[in-house]
Order: sequence, then C-alpha cells, then structure tokens
Amino acid sequence: MDADSQRVLDYLTELEEAAEDILTCKQQIVDLDTKRNRNREALNALKHDVPDSEKVKVCLGNMFIKFPKSKTAEMIEKDQKQLDNEINELRNGLKEKVNCLNEMQGKPALRGYSLSPLSTDEIKAINNLLKR
Repeated sequence: MDADSQRVLDYLTELEEAAEDILTCKQQIVDLDTKRNRNREALNALKHDVPDSEKVKVCLGNMFIKFPKSKTAEMIEKDQKQLDNEINELRNGLKEKVNCLNEMQGKPALRGYSLSPLSTDEIKAINNLLKR
C-alpha cells in the first residue's frame, strides 16, 4: 500500500477502536444497571416479604448460604453503593471518550454534555431565593 492508503486505514482503525470502546462502556453500564435493579428488587422483597427473625438463603457463586436478614440487607446495600460508584465512573469516562471520538472525526465538542446536577445545598439556596 502507498502512504496515503496506509494513513487512511490507520485513521479508520483508530476511529473504529474508539467507537468500539464507547459501545463496550455503554454495555457495561447497562449490565451494571440491570444488576443494580435486581439488588433493589431483592431489598424490597427482604423488607416486605421476610420476617425479621428468619434467615434467608443467599446465592454466592454456585452455593446457597443462609444468612440473617439484617446481614443480607447490609451486603446488598454495600453492593448497591459499589455499583453506583462503578456506574458513575463509567458514565464520566464515557463523556470523555465521546468527546475524543468527536474530536477525531473533526466534529465540534458536544455542548451541554458535561453538565452536572445541582447539589442539595444548591437546590435549597435556589428555593430560598425564589421564595423571596
């Protein structure tokens, strides 16, 4: 191949790798969100369907182990926090990857894509200002 063809091939390869990385990241977010929803359903079932004194069976790997209800709820809540952190990290990284892909394609950066939500303190301050 001549130099121009090789350069075009390298450029397209880089674009394809960046796009594939974005799609992989999105799929990881979907998978983790599905797991988070299952955990939320399990917590609701524990709260409403199981008496406090009863032990529940938990699947760990390929074994079922009986745990007290409170310990099981703690484990699930800890897992929920970890999943939330992983999802947030992936979402933040996804923004950077999309901007990088757009830059590689010569497109302008997305406007408003890097916005972050207001904190509770900021919302309270705005509400106080609006009440006046």
